[in-house]
Amino acid sequence: MAMALRVVVPPHPLLNHWLTVLRDPQTPTPLYGSAMAELGRWLSYEALRDWLPLRQLSLETPHGLVEAQVVDPAIPLLAITALPGGVGLWQGAQAVLPSALQGHVSVSSRGLDWSSLPDEIPRTCGVLLFWSALGDPEPLLQMLDRLADLGVSGQRLRLITAVVAAPALHEIGQRHEALTLYTAAIDPDLDEQGQIRPGIGQVATRLLGFEQGN
Repeated sequence: MAMALRVVVPPHPLLNHWLTVLRDPQTPTPLYGSAMAELGRWLSYEALRDWLPLRQLSLETPHGLVEAQVVDPAIPLLAITALPGGVGLWQGAQAVLPSALQGHVSVSSRGLDWSSLPDEIPRTCGVLLFWSALGDPEPLLQMLDRLADLGVSGQRLRLITAVVAAPALHEIGQRHEALTLYTAAIDPDLDEQGQIRPGIGQVATRLLGFEQGN
């Protein structure tokens, strides 16, 4: 059976609230950063709902024995942040995944720099990729190709992004159909400059409060 790109838009009112804060062009930089972090936190909760490895144990409480579950430390998780914009999502997700291994990839007009990533990723390791917003899919596709070369694809990989344009989903699904993606919104289109419509503005600029040079 052919696999299909899985896109999850959790129906939670807090996600809708923080997405609206990001969309508002009058939102000041500190609040914009807080909103992005909140989306990262809530989307990470959803991504981990049926994916986080658990271990069963018997626990003796003050009032009796109970069967319990804890996160299995033998199965590592690697959080990869796409810089600069993805750092806002990761700041919220970090509270959910304080023990996750960390890596980052720099995204700029010159291309991708993934020199901070390990040369090998353990076969048992799950990977969460934090990408601020998806309009132009090409940088992400290059990153997914790189992870596939390292043996990471399918159920081992989940992507978290604040908002994604529908045309980008089409291209991603053609090359990485086994991917699972969590987002607060699917926006319908791109403008002539390739920006997501309606989108959440220039993420890196709004997080930093000034335009970053390339």
